[in-house]
Amino acid sequence: MATTVMPSLRDALDDVAQDIDRRFAELLADPRDPRASLYAAMRHAAIGGGKRLRPLLVFATARLFDVDRDCAGWVATALEAIHVYSLIHDDLPAMDDDDMRRGKPTVHKAFDEATAILAGDCLHALAFEILADPSTHPDPFVRSELILDLARASGPSGMAGGQMMDLEAERQVFDLPTVTRLQQMKTGALICAAVEAGAILGRVPPEGRTHLRGYAHDLGLAFQIADDLLDAEGDEATAGKKLRKDEDAGKATFLSLLGVERAREQCRMLVDQAIAHLRDYGPEADLLRAIAAYVVERDR
Repeated sequence: MATTVMPSLRDALDDVAQDIDRRFAELLADPRDPRASLYAAMRHAAIGGGKRLRPLLVFATARLFDVDRDCAGWVATALEAIHVYSLIHDDLPAMDDDDMRRGKPTVHKAFDEATAILAGDCLHALAFEILADPSTHPDPFVRSELILDLARASGPSGMAGGQMMDLEAERQVFDLPTVTRLQQMKTGALICAAVEAGAILGRVPPEGRTHLRGYAHDLGLAFQIADDLLDAEGDEATAGKKLRKDEDAGKATFLSLLGVERAREQCRMLVDQAIAHLRDYGPEADLLRAIAAYVVERDR
């Protein structure tokens, strides 16, 4: 699939990537002591590369409610720290056993397995340290809600639970509802948390977030279907990682269960539904709409 990212979205992606890299560089400066290789491993994984989709979703949603950009930036960094930790652990030999991530050697290849495990652990802890810090947001109730929501999205009812289901997919035959639930947890939970975080920062009450949750839910599923299509049709050099591993492992995916054309149609339908959830917003939600369109057009 050819990428036709509108200039404003391309600029937003580049801007957010630079912002997040700067914050990680500040947080992960070389301690100049025996922990130096640990910090180097964290920087290797967290700085440079990646789509930065989750941070961009935090910024884009926070913008709806005129949230301070620096505040949104630290929350976005916390979300990305969780995402990066999950990638480090997911690449380990005990899980997906990957050699490349974001166009460079995975952490356990660039360093070693023990360092990779600790780097992931530390990024996980760093995420909650950022959210708990009063300098991130002065309101303790906002901070506690951010922490609770990210913990739920990261744990057994969210991303980690989805990763466990993904491991079981190599040993069991999953039907479409089970694959959908797996991906809602493994991929969708952090996407939903990113959108939710922007609304929490905007002090939108839970009952006022229904339309944003609908947007995030449909976006997360569309993202995963697009991922399955890229895994089957994409270029490894562009993707920056090994492709077609699910097919080789015999895992059920949206693509294997729906077929290429039906999966592509479903992806487009979900993107349209996601955008429809934003109907009550004006131009201030254009970035969220552009992100949804980008998901189906991306090439990595």
